[in-house]
Amino acid sequence: MKKRLRIISFAAVFCMLLTLSACAGRTDVEKADFCIYGLNADRTGLVKVPCDISREEAGEAAAAVLEELKKTSDEIEYSAAVPENVEVQGCELKGSILDVDFSKEYLEIENLEEKLVRAAVVQSLLGIEGIDGVTFTVDGVPLKDREGYLVGLMNEDDFVENTGSSPSSYQTDTLTLYFANSTGDKLVRQQMDVRYSSNISKEKLIVEKLMQGPSGGNAYPTINPDTNLLSVASKDGICYVNFDSTFLTSTYDIVPELTIYSIVNSLVEGTGAVQVQITINGESNAKYMESVDLSKPLPANMDWVAVEEHE
Repeated sequence: MKKRLRIISFAAVFCMLLTLSACAGRTDVEKADFCIYGLNADRTGLVKVPCDISREEAGEAAAAVLEELKKTSDEIEYSAAVPENVEVQGCELKGSILDVDFSKEYLEIENLEEKLVRAAVVQSLLGIEGIDGVTFTVDGVPLKDREGYLVGLMNEDDFVENTGSSPSSYQTDTLTLYFANSTGDKLVRQQMDVRYSSNISKEKLIVEKLMQGPSGGNAYPTINPDTNLLSVASKDGICYVNFDSTFLTSTYDIVPELTIYSIVNSLVEGTGAVQVQITINGESNAKYMESVDLSKPLPANMDWVAVEEHE
């Protein structure tokens, strides 16, 4: 069976070796239709393993993958991604976001190994059609990192090569975010001091902070709190923000344009983007609240900002 080495790093983990191998009785990685990730023998890197998952429904496939991630192997080249003493207590698919609940022993995993376990589990699950993001809970409580910050939604944007940062690299910044005013017809600007992992893009950070809502004052949230953020990426001056379909409904009595331009204005002001393309499940052929056309990238529009906030 062919094997080769590749380099992979998850968020704060740097330059880990990814060894392509397979379990006894399984097909070659190069020929496999589906693969999951294990850890290597000394649990310092990831190992890609072919796996036969025949379930058609995403939730059932996720449960099958999680079961495979717990299985031990006779092969010395890799070990199960999820430690033996950690139980997968369940998983629930909400739209295209999968929540995985672990037993309390998950919190006992050593820091660097935990990052690899997280990478192995999430990347394995993202290979299932219909799953665009994964969240972790421990006994029903959202997972926090060792610094006490919520890990939150994880998707392919969280698994990029980042060889220059340390496992606990954090930075501070002041974001300028736009929220609704008390009457719901204008945006107001709010500055927010943040401390965040250097492995999270500023674009994603801004959108997540908008989704969490303002920190008091005369500012009010603009985005449906049940919305799932699927991905954020920037290319050629355009920031692409991908939500699930829940985004298209509003729970707040505000002008529809405020939701859209709270996102667009915040991203254009806070990043190198000059336009923002909002997509729904990867598709741009949508209208927000049947009012705002999302088919093309949008530039900032400060006309929606209350006069006293941008004179």
